[in-house]
Amino acid sequence: MVLYDIFRYAHGLFFVTLQTALMFGFFLEWRRDKKALATGGLSSAGGEARVSVIIPIHNESLRMAGLLTSLLEQDFDEGAEIIFVDDRSQDESPAMLRDFAKKAEERGMKECRIITLKENPGPNRKQYALSQGIAQAKGDLLLLTDGDCEVPPGWVRAMAARMRDPNVGVAIGPVFKKKQGKGFFFLYQCFDHVIRYNFLAGSIGLGAAGGGFGNNLIISRAALQSVGGYDAIPPSPTEDAELISQIRKGGKYTVRAISLPDAAVETEAEKTWASFINQTLRWNNGGLFSPERITRFNYNLLMLVITTGSLALFLLPFFPSLWPLPLGVFIAITQNTVAAFALFRTKLPGGGFSTKFCYVLLVFFTPFYFTLMTLMGYFRVKVKWKGNQIPKT
Repeated sequence: MVLYDIFRYAHGLFFVTLQTALMFGFFLEWRRDKKALATGGLSSAGGEARVSVIIPIHNESLRMAGLLTSLLEQDFDEGAEIIFVDDRSQDESPAMLRDFAKKAEERGMKECRIITLKENPGPNRKQYALSQGIAQAKGDLLLLTDGDCEVPPGWVRAMAARMRDPNVGVAIGPVFKKKQGKGFFFLYQCFDHVIRYNFLAGSIGLGAAGGGFGNNLIISRAALQSVGGYDAIPPSPTEDAELISQIRKGGKYTVRAISLPDAAVETEAEKTWASFINQTLRWNNGGLFSPERITRFNYNLLMLVITTGSLALFLLPFFPSLWPLPLGVFIAITQNTVAAFALFRTKLPGGGFSTKFCYVLLVFFTPFYFTLMTLMGYFRVKVKWKGNQIPKT
């Protein structure tokens, strides 16, 4: 009985303490981020840093118009370049890229190249496409995003500004979903992205970086070379997380998370629950089965605490004394929600009473959704990307 009491109270207390620590880590990143912007500049060891923007494209004609428009609005430094990697696209993507290159040249952006892949052996085809773009990039800084994203004005400068400190090897920017429809489903996608980013930024602030959004990420070439280059990153459903884990594990460079909305990227919302579940399952599996031991341990610990606390709610009618487990989970998610609105309020959909009520529901829904993803991951449910099954890790 004593051991049981220790377990049930320690579980809730542990998660609330962990979440409080993560929010403190997020606060540290926020302070560092403000300091990085205050100092300004884009210097590198050899003078002004040259930026290579690298974007893999695979049949994105229906989703990338916003990206191309937002890229044309960027204020590029002299020497910056854009590299599109057309990965065997069979739609109108190649024609759209050629048209963009002409418009970019007319606006003075002369360094825009299109790499066309005829074959892609995988196993993670996006990872292979990125490797081809990185191999041909000339920049000191490699800035990555995806075809379904839209970047804010000044995005390139904002991301590069975070790399002024030569000790910073990687800076991860926030990514938010566009609210592209009415109802709970589209609102949850927006909320889910912010909550995940808060967990991520908090862990980075505590020195435990193990993941990131590859569609808003900048890395120095020196940091990449320090871990053996991009080809040394082990194949994974989440190649971006593995890249960040390798940089942190190397110990030579630090990882930073951008905690201000100036560099926030917006990405297309998924249209169905099936596609959204597949997307979040891929992200979740990247943490659960990461080749990097510390990342794998930390992520599994977090997900298991959420899972056991959520499932305990269903046992309360039979074992009322389990109440500290779900209570701890809901307190922690509430803390994260408060942080989300404090820092990224402008990126979350607003509205009347019905929207506010939905946010309350999301606080309760989120831990159960994370639990579902964790259980599906442990049961090895298949994950796909762009219609191709990604091998199990």
